[in-house]
Amino acid sequence: MHLIDSHCHLYLPEFQEDIHEVIARAKEKGIEKFFLPNIDSGTIDSMCKLANEYPGVCYPMIGLHPTSVKENHIDELKKIKEELVKGEYCAIGEIGIDLYWDKTFLSQQKEAFRFQIKLAKEVGLPVVIHSRESFNEIFNIIDEENDENLKGIFHCFTGSKDDAIRILNYGGFKLGIGGVVTFKNGGIDKFLSEIPLECVVLETDSPYLAPVPYRGKRNESSYLIEIAERLATIYNKEVNEIAEITTTNSLEIFGIK
Repeated sequence: MHLIDSHCHLYLPEFQEDIHEVIARAKEKGIEKFFLPNIDSGTIDSMCKLANEYPGVCYPMIGLHPTSVKENHIDELKKIKEELVKGEYCAIGEIGIDLYWDKTFLSQQKEAFRFQIKLAKEVGLPVVIHSRESFNEIFNIIDEENDENLKGIFHCFTGSKDDAIRILNYGGFKLGIGGVVTFKNGGIDKFLSEIPLECVVLETDSPYLAPVPYRGKRNESSYLIEIAERLATIYNKEVNEIAEITTTNSLEIFGIK
């Protein structure tokens, strides 16, 4: 069985003491590739260090996370663009809009999101979108920017069935499904079987959002198997088939052979 963790922050301090064991445990469960979303200029070095230690296994993205958008967002975006030219990145991410923690910089978040979407289209990379209490704001921007050059993942999808349909109607997006699908009141398990499996990728968002039965603990990529098994139940398929289809989806969206 071959699985891909399409979204995990394995370079963060939470993994500083045991990252090699974390990756080894994941590989034992069949997770073979790990896609690393960036947060801001302060996380680029640690992310790239891990990617360099695991070439062909860990793949870095570059982007400015919406909760890192502050007064200095112009400088941050400049650094992101400069880094994109220097390095080899698989996506522009993690980008988006987050209105859960703070609405102070909403206009700057919108500006940063649009800037990074345009940047992704210019360089031909997918975007990985963070949306928390912000679907309307994000949809308004994508409605204006969407074309045949825009593709990506709505990471940690927790929206409604209508939200999912609208996202898939854009044509180039897939839904990132993580630990929330295992939660008793997560919601998305109620309609996920109506979403084509070809439109789904698996993720952990480690160290956050650990699935049941690890909820509340540090998440890690080996727990992706819990998510795959939950999808097997939802779609009434063998877990090997879930793994095969979602792995193909991830490789396709990131352009990895």
